[in-house]
Formats: sequence, C-alpha cells, structure tokens
Amino acid sequence: MMGNKKIQVWLPLIFSLLMIAGMFIGYKLNDNPGSKKGFFSTGSRNSLQEALDLIKLRYVDLVAIDSLQGKAIREVMAELDPHSVYLSPEEVKEADEDLEGKFEGIGVEFNVFNDTVNAVYVIPDAPGDKAGLKIGDKLLEVNGNSLTRKGQSNDSIKALIKGPKGTKAAFKIMRDGQQQSVTVSRGTIPVLSVDASYMIDDKTGYIKLNKFSSTTYEEFMDAMETLKKQNLQSLILDLRDNGGGLMEEATDIADEFLDGEKLIVYTQGENSKKREYRCKRPGIFENGKLIVLIDELSASASEVLAGALQDWCRAKIIGRRSFGKGLVQDQFSLTDGSGIRLTIARYYTPLGRSIQRSYEKGKKIYLDDFMERYHNGELLYADSNKITNGKAFVTNCKDTVYGGGGIMPDVFVPIDTIFYTQLINDIFNGSAYNSFIYHYYLDNRQQLDQYKTITDFIANVDAAKVWQAFTGYAGTATYIQSIKLQEKDKIQQRMKAMLARYRWRNQGFYQVMNNYDHLLEMALQQIKK
Repeated sequence: MMGNKKIQVWLPLIFSLLMIAGMFIGYKLNDNPGSKKGFFSTGSRNSLQEALDLIKLRYVDLVAIDSLQGKAIREVMAELDPHSVYLSPEEVKEADEDLEGKFEGIGVEFNVFNDTVNAVYVIPDAPGDKAGLKIGDKLLEVNGNSLTRKGQSNDSIKALIKGPKGTKAAFKIMRDGQQQSVTVSRGTIPVLSVDASYMIDDKTGYIKLNKFSSTTYEEFMDAMETLKKQNLQSLILDLRDNGGGLMEEATDIADEFLDGEKLIVYTQGENSKKREYRCKRPGIFENGKLIVLIDELSASASEVLAGALQDWCRAKIIGRRSFGKGLVQDQFSLTDGSGIRLTIARYYTPLGRSIQRSYEKGKKIYLDDFMERYHNGELLYADSNKITNGKAFVTNCKDTVYGGGGIMPDVFVPIDTIFYTQLINDIFNGSAYNSFIYHYYLDNRQQLDQYKTITDFIANVDAAKVWQAFTGYAGTATYIQSIKLQEKDKIQQRMKAMLARYRWRNQGFYQVMNNYDHLLEMALQQIKK
C-alpha cells in the first residue's frame, strides 16, 4: 500500500485553508450588516436559546455554557456542506492571522527534541534576531513558565511564546552549555506566501505559492518584477499543496496573465446574486509560455486561478486532478468572539463549470472519498482521474474540460510511489530523522554556511556524506538495513534540501528539491515544445 506522508503532513493545513477560503468574497456578495452582529442577536428568542438558558439556570451541576453552546452550533453546521463550519474564538484568531499574512510574536521557529524546545530558525531582523536569539538555542523558560515539562504540545508552547506587539518575552536559554537570559520585545511577523522564486535557466522562471493571503499578490508581483529583470520569458507557477485562501488575491494574479476584460470567475447562489470578476488592468505576463503545476491538494483559490487560465487556453496545466472545492463562505461573528463560516454561493470558471465535488453523501464520505482516491492508487492513472460525471465544456483551443470534480490537468503526471513508500514516511515522521538534520547542521554549520548561493550549495554539498552520518545516528539502526537503493537516493535528496532550508528557508528547500522533481521536468519539456 502506498504511504500517505504527503497527506499526513499537508491535509490538516489544507482542510483548515479550505474552511477559510472565500470569506472575503462573501463580504462583497452581500452587503449584510448582520455579518457583524452576534448570531443570537435577533429580536425573538428561539428554542435553542431557551434550552441553554434553562440549563444555565436550573441544571444540578455547574456547566460551561459557552462550550455547550459551541458544541450545539457545531452539530447544526455538520448538517450543512463540508465547508460551513463553526470556529471557536481561538480558531477565529488563528484563521484571521493566516489570511492576514502576519502574526504577532518573536519570529523564532522551534522544534522539540528530547523534551527540549530548540530554536531551529531565527527570522533575520525579527524581534528574536534583534534580541540576540540564535539557531541552536535551547529555550528553557519564558516569563517564568517552564518550557521543559514533558507532554507539552506545540500549541501550548506557541501560546506562551506568542503575544501582542510591544509586550515582553523574557527567556531563559541554554547556549553552549551556559544558561543565559534574553528578553524579546514582540513584534509583527510576516508569514510569506511565496516559498520560492528563481530562474531555473536563462529564460525560465519558477514561483511557488503556498496559499493566498492578503499579501500574496504583492509578494507575487515583487517576485515577477525580479524575474523580469533576469530575462523572464517562460514561467512555471507551482500551486501544488496550495489549499487556497482569499479569492481576490487569486483573481488579481490571474489578471496579470490574461488580457482585456476577460472573465476570471463568477459566483452565484440561491440567495446571492451573480457577481463577475474580470480583468481590469494590463498584466505583467500576458505573453510568454506559462505552466501551472497542481495536485490533489490544490484547492479553492488555486482551482479558480488554474481553471481561468485553462478555460482561456493561457496556460498548460500539469500534475494531478485538484481537490474540487468550489464553495464561497461568508463569516458571521458571534457574541462571544466565535464565528461561523457559512457557504453562500458557488464559484464558476469563465466557461461556467463548477469545480465543487459532490457532497450529497455527507461530510465524512466527502472527505474519506478524497483519501480513498489516494489509497486506491487512482493518482497513478490518468484515466481514473478524469472527471466522467461532470458537464463537458469546450475551450477556444478545442480542448474538452469538465465541471463537478476539480481541475483535470492537461498533462497528467502520476504520484511518485517510490518517494511515498511507508518506510520513507515512517522515517520522515520519526523524531530521529528531524533531530539528525538539525544537529548535523549545527555541527557542520561553519562549513555549510560558507556557500553564499544555493547553486554553490547544490554543487558542493555531498549528500552521500550526510547519509553516512545518518546511518550511525541514534535511533536509525532499526530501519537502515531495510532501505532500498531508490529509497536511499530519495532520502539523501531530502536531507540535502532540509539542510538548505536551515540556510535559506523554503527558497533553499524547493530549489534543491526541484532538481529531482519529475513534475518540474515535465514542465520544462512542455516549455521547450
């Protein structure tokens, strides 16, 4: 059976993004002042309110009425479509931060090894960096709260470290065997949408987008301006694993590829009038070859962008059938700070095709069906990934496309089953692997940091040497002997990319991994045609 490393790692993030995708469209679809009011702030009481009041006033034991109310609303939302959801106040705050493309904190990424919180990256010029925190620091305590207790979750650690801009985070750390005190003044930390942007060769550029937040279009345009200065003539836009986000950011990007006043997407629902989104400005890349990469985790705003470019024959879509999320949500605030995101419309590509998969059999089957496609091996075969039960449409370039099940690529590339074996999944999910990469970087930092460019890093870092060190690392002996040659090659590639990530973050990771990416190879072949 194929492993599900990719699903395990990305699916929670993808589904959380799916829940928040499209909410800003809802605000514009309906100028509804009720969206700012509490859910229960109506002029008359209802049976749910009466029941909750009775429980609060007359029940024999003390009850957390807010929690009970939240559970009741969740049950109601569960009877609707898969993307209408209830969000607790904490979930509302977290989702809003993700969409805003920023959060308030210290700008330090951490990981827990052997019950110890380790700083694995410090964002340059962020508050943590300015205060003197470094990669390799062990964070022992913050504001008198211990960070070394067993069983602490990453979320509980984050809650202690993050905080409003301007507040202080007083740390006790261990560095080079010596305990020190470092106080950080928290600030605003950007969360970038562009993972990587660079020229693959002298004419072909590459941009990787991980989501569509309020800063995505601006980041995209900055990347495009830089690439244009480097003689950009063809572009590969990577939307794999991109679960969506703000629709207007996606339509703004589509506008940069399409000319005139072309329709990009329209939305419509039973209680929402049809609203069209069209091109409104000259684009930065209306000519030149364009390839868009998608996969089974590309969803929502990613599908809107890919669908528009496919309908207008502007781009060649390469990869695997996308997720199939074509619903628009509006956010309604509740009186306790929680909220509901309610589906109010569907979106349609320029040809009029709906991308939404059927959810008539219920939310569980809707989500399980996606997992079933993965485990059944359907991602291996182009024919089984075709949308056969949807309405057919014909583009201007005489291609047949379908609605009702995501975006089917023009060129299908099956999933790499050698990379996603169960053994490799177990290795990448295990603490020994991640701990090894971290400590290998620290032990060899002086040598690794001598490479000033990622190109030099790729050319000179010996992955076989890294592998040799890995075979002798604690915790790896149980599975080293079971690894096949092809699996070994894949692990070595990933190790090299992870080391580059410590040096250049996601830019380094993807630039290294792209050297071994079959999908990218197919994209380059299409560009040369």
